[in-house]
Amino acid sequence: MCLIYIAWRRHPRHRLVVAANRDEFHARPAAPAHWWNDAPGVLAGRDLEAGGTWLGVASGGRFAALTNYRGPSVCRANAPSRGSLVTSFLTSDMSAPNHLECILEEGHLYNGFSLLAMDGDALAFTSNCSRGIIRLEPGVYGLSNHLLDTPWPKVTGGKTALEALLDEPEVRVPDLLTLLVAGDPRSGEATRADIESDSGRMQWRSSRFILDGVYGTRTSTVVLLNAGGTGVFVERSFDAGGAAIGDAEFELDMRGASREVGQDSRLAGVPG
Repeated sequence: MCLIYIAWRRHPRHRLVVAANRDEFHARPAAPAHWWNDAPGVLAGRDLEAGGTWLGVASGGRFAALTNYRGPSVCRANAPSRGSLVTSFLTSDMSAPNHLECILEEGHLYNGFSLLAMDGDALAFTSNCSRGIIRLEPGVYGLSNHLLDTPWPKVTGGKTALEALLDEPEVRVPDLLTLLVAGDPRSGEATRADIESDSGRMQWRSSRFILDGVYGTRTSTVVLLNAGGTGVFVERSFDAGGAAIGDAEFELDMRGASREVGQDSRLAGVPG
């Protein structure tokens, strides 16, 4: 997961608004979003190599998402999978701040990560590349492969675009999905100099959508949760050429049963 925009208690209808892109090697096996048989009440995609996830929701109105931290620190091949950090929170009954405190106690064992967790009442952030837990106030935040609200172009530009959508009476899933593909090099937003400089690293910082045949954007996910725990979860998958290859939509009622709407249904009909 390389990009997360999140609005917390910013819209009168939606307590939580999430728009996120997962960037990963296309060869790494993963399952699309589904209800997990071995963790009832958890809805998330799944990394089939290590077994964890990058973003998900769970009964009780819980949400968590993680990005890898790109920095000068050493990346250890034998470190535990960071995807387990999301899973551990989704299957926990601890508050978000308390659970993140526990995670930080063993944070040094993992390669660099940044983690957002919401328990229905509190949204909190931590990273093993900084110190402490931040309990977030109502507002709009952005997270890429660094610390929260690091002013990379993809973070600041997306936050501004999300603020504009939140000023509307309704937040629409198609608009959030469109926000996530802005900055695709094909759109013209990322300049050629951005893409070609620094071995492509500037593209990671400027483009919300990463188009590359080896490592690129594989899914876009939108989550809308209302104060009562109802909402929607939509995941759009992409192939290595950047073409959309399927949508999975779920109507959420985190107080009880939820159901899948279906594959490739028309997003305009999803309540927002």
